[in-house]
Amino acid sequence: MKNLQSYEFWFITGSQHLYGEETLKQVAINSKIIVEGLNKAEDIPAEIVFKTVATTSETIEDVIAEANFNKNCAGIITWMHTFSPSKMWIKGLNSLQKPYLHLHTQYNKEIPNEEIDMDFMNLNQAAHGDREHGFMGTRMRLPRKIVVGYWADKRTQEKISLWMRSAAGVMASKTLKVARFGDNMRNVAVTEGDKVEAEIKLGWSVNYYPVGDLLPYIDGTKENEIDALMEEYKKEYTIKTDDLDSVRYQARLEIGIEKFLQEGGFAAFVNSFEDLHGLKQLPGLASQRLMAKGYGFGPEGDWKVAAMTSVMKSMAQGLGGGTSLMEDYTYHFDGDDSLILGAHMLEVCPSVAVGKPTIEVHPLGIGGKEDPARLVFEGASGKAIVASLIDMGGRMRLIVNDILAVKPIMEMPNLPVGRVMWKPMPNLEISAEAWISAGGAHHSVISFALSAGELRDWANMMDIEFVHITEDIDINKFKQELLISDIAWKLK
Repeated sequence: MKNLQSYEFWFITGSQHLYGEETLKQVAINSKIIVEGLNKAEDIPAEIVFKTVATTSETIEDVIAEANFNKNCAGIITWMHTFSPSKMWIKGLNSLQKPYLHLHTQYNKEIPNEEIDMDFMNLNQAAHGDREHGFMGTRMRLPRKIVVGYWADKRTQEKISLWMRSAAGVMASKTLKVARFGDNMRNVAVTEGDKVEAEIKLGWSVNYYPVGDLLPYIDGTKENEIDALMEEYKKEYTIKTDDLDSVRYQARLEIGIEKFLQEGGFAAFVNSFEDLHGLKQLPGLASQRLMAKGYGFGPEGDWKVAAMTSVMKSMAQGLGGGTSLMEDYTYHFDGDDSLILGAHMLEVCPSVAVGKPTIEVHPLGIGGKEDPARLVFEGASGKAIVASLIDMGGRMRLIVNDILAVKPIMEMPNLPVGRVMWKPMPNLEISAEAWISAGGAHHSVISFALSAGELRDWANMMDIEFVHITEDIDINKFKQELLISDIAWKLK
């Protein structure tokens, strides 16, 4: 996973030569002050770099070409300090390949009553300069984020930060490689998908590797490497089993799989309990640990949820709260207070745990292999989201549901898995109807770090459909919107 702080976001100020050199010098000075102020803000997760005051079509075209080529540039931020005739932005914007934020702000917060004159008006024209620029973005049908507000206000900075995280998710997506150890679980529909379309649209390279290709990495793991990892386990978790051979084998799996992923530049992987030839156990603790390190994972060959887990972990860097693979398992019906118990056979990321997880060994009852070690824990409480990316045939749809995670209302002492319990918004009855109507999968990604906002921006940048199930959803209107959206996306 590339560190979010290693990205740059290029700030381009628009103007023109009509105002004279003195005005343009002041435009540059004011722009640099804004950029310096944003970089000092605690909410801004990566560096914003002031690039230029763009006054000609050639300058705009050159700086955008440079942004496209620069691997550290994760997006551009445009602001029209003065009036910048929008026709000169056409060539540059038409070639733009990076995320795009239009910041509608101005240098001064308030109108200076006694100082305002025509010189002041000529310098501070963002109120109509940005509208000219905004027209061109709309006329060209460009996906972009529009943030309106005074640049030094926290609320404005939070909006910029949200977009920057989404843009980092785009950058991670465009270079994402997923290793498939085994195919999809037989006869399952929702974990299937068009991998060619995913690479065209999202940048995901998803390829199959037989488990036999992985075995040399696992079998070649040295005992001293396992010993060192076992010591790490003892520090981070409570080992609640006498079957240390099982734990050591999971350590062997973790080391071997990670070496394979690192060597191939993979950020996510999948496996399937139906394809474990040559393995003694289904990777449980190993998969959990790799997710905690930032890798995406998908069970039963679900490469879409593996990739989304990786992308969302990239977006969430530095934020409180974890992000993990999740699966709707069973319900607790209690009217408007009904709850969902989310878990998986083994592989829930400990980043969503509250308290110190325990390492336990229990029978799996599926896959026909030895009893695997796994981390057992209760999940955190608080506001979160669950997200599901599905293939609608010809396009992708991202579904997000706002949820409220709660402390499990019973201990469940005989359920040896990592689990999270939550109330979906607005309630289980309406949420599940909306989720199923939209085609949401049983696998999802849960995040206590991100909101629907980051994923909405990411979907907009990736040019895919976004569906949001909220606390104030009207289920009938929601179904109508799905129908209209289906027609609109088929026409695109």
